[in-house]
Amino acid sequence: MANNDGLIAAYLLDGKGGGQKVGWKEIREWTPSDGLLWVHLNFEGPEAQRWIREESQLEDVVGDALLAEESRPRVTAFDDGLLSAFRGVNLNPEADPEDMVSLRMWAEKNRIVTTCRRKLLSVADLCSAIEKGKGPRTSGEFLEDVADRLMVRMGGVIDELEDKAAELEEAVLTEESHELRPKLAAIRRDAINLRRYMAPQREAMARLQSEKISWLAEEDRVRLRETYDRLTRYIEDLDAARERAAVTQEELVSRLSEQMDNRMYVLSIVAAIFLPLGFLTGLLGINVGGIPGSEYKAGFAIFCLFLVGLIIVQVIVFKKKKWM
Repeated sequence: MANNDGLIAAYLLDGKGGGQKVGWKEIREWTPSDGLLWVHLNFEGPEAQRWIREESQLEDVVGDALLAEESRPRVTAFDDGLLSAFRGVNLNPEADPEDMVSLRMWAEKNRIVTTCRRKLLSVADLCSAIEKGKGPRTSGEFLEDVADRLMVRMGGVIDELEDKAAELEEAVLTEESHELRPKLAAIRRDAINLRRYMAPQREAMARLQSEKISWLAEEDRVRLRETYDRLTRYIEDLDAARERAAVTQEELVSRLSEQMDNRMYVLSIVAAIFLPLGFLTGLLGINVGGIPGSEYKAGFAIFCLFLVGLIIVQVIVFKKKKWM
């Protein structure tokens, strides 16, 4: 993801959508008059930690937030800068999307510092856009662009989750019910895990629109509002998928209970029919003297006919009582 020094990517933006890729030397020599600087770091890198602590001239509380192991989505204003933390879905190989990646950001008019530990495809997309000359031109556009790209990646994951919920809803009527229970549980678990971070991220986005920052233009606030609305819709879609999975699971439990009741009903009928037969055969099978018909050759045949007649009588009685 990065060299041992922790530098993932750094660009000196030209204000026209493009930018020049720079290294540690240019980062250390940068001044606000050079233009907008974006530095993206892996906060576990020793050099990155040293730069943030000793050379970046950031407030200690800002540095601590950029290097924190764990963070919840939030937005906090410091003077004319913004400290924020967002979450993006984890689309790395062999990773669960709901295991969301945290992106910490310090933004001011002429400099942006972002940190993370794992690869975030939204940041990679942003780097590619800058190299093609289609990236952000100002700090406000950068903030809006990052938020928008995070939402785009989330949208695909949530749409896939909704499709799975719909497929399982239809499969309840056709497939083996026991195989669907872990799949439904997985959908509900994924939806809960995604919402766990997306709900506070919505609050952070709402606060971001109201912060009084000089370099955050009205156009940027409008776009951030659109991103906020999209995030709200995604959370509603997550709630709908979770509720849909819950209703499907209730239907599944109902079907399983109905199947079990039908089987128990059949077993009960069989047991009720053979209970008197078992009693009679057991009674006549005891090894004591005086068993009626023991000396009569046709006794066994007559007893069998009696048992058949008894079964017929039982069935008629069950039918009249509507037990069958």
